[in-house]
Amino acid sequence: MKLRNLHKWEVPIEEAKSIQRELAGKIYLQNQFSEIGLIAGTDMSIDEETMEGIAGVVIFTFPGLEIVERKYARRKITYPYIPGLLSFREAPILLSAFEKIEHEPDLVIFDGQGIAHPRRLGIASHMGIILDKPAIGCAKSLLCGEYIEPAKKMGSISSLFDGDKTIGVTLRSRDNVHPIFISPGHKIDLDTSLKIILACCDGYRIPKPTRIADHYVEEVKRHTHIRN
Repeated sequence: MKLRNLHKWEVPIEEAKSIQRELAGKIYLQNQFSEIGLIAGTDMSIDEETMEGIAGVVIFTFPGLEIVERKYARRKITYPYIPGLLSFREAPILLSAFEKIEHEPDLVIFDGQGIAHPRRLGIASHMGIILDKPAIGCAKSLLCGEYIEPAKKMGSISSLFDGDKTIGVTLRSRDNVHPIFISPGHKIDLDTSLKIILACCDGYRIPKPTRIADHYVEEVKRHTHIRN
């Protein structure tokens, strides 16, 4: 895949926030695709023993959600964990995995935030701009905003607000489980983001693309002999 080299990653905190504010102005929240035949799910895990990050990208057919390809990258973590700056820690390793992909996805789902972010540039938005792809943030926990708890039944939703601005939705992806947080990242609107995530829900709390990507990176962590 072709990647856009937009800025340096090893930057001070205030410069990182400035980069986020600048890139947030480049986000496009309208659908920029005709059809989706392949989607990617991504995730990353930390090997605490070696302090390496393991990033995985798994390509699926859509809507069938059959695995087409999976690739990973592994390297030392060089950026500290700072809430709101996740992409500066994880994106360089994810990009290394994307460089290995042979089947280019039409859309990418990230385990993290899209615009539901204090500076409107979560990892899904940041990576969506770099990859120049439609991207959705599907997070397991809240980073910013307020919401009313959705009903307990699977498929129930409520809007996620930051002040008077809607920045995403909370989704009950399975009966009686903690909701997940959906926000558009880039080149897609909120309604379509929600529809795609719902189409990827298969009875588990976490949608299949990011859930399988999570399983993949954990497998790589356990078995270092696994090859791309």
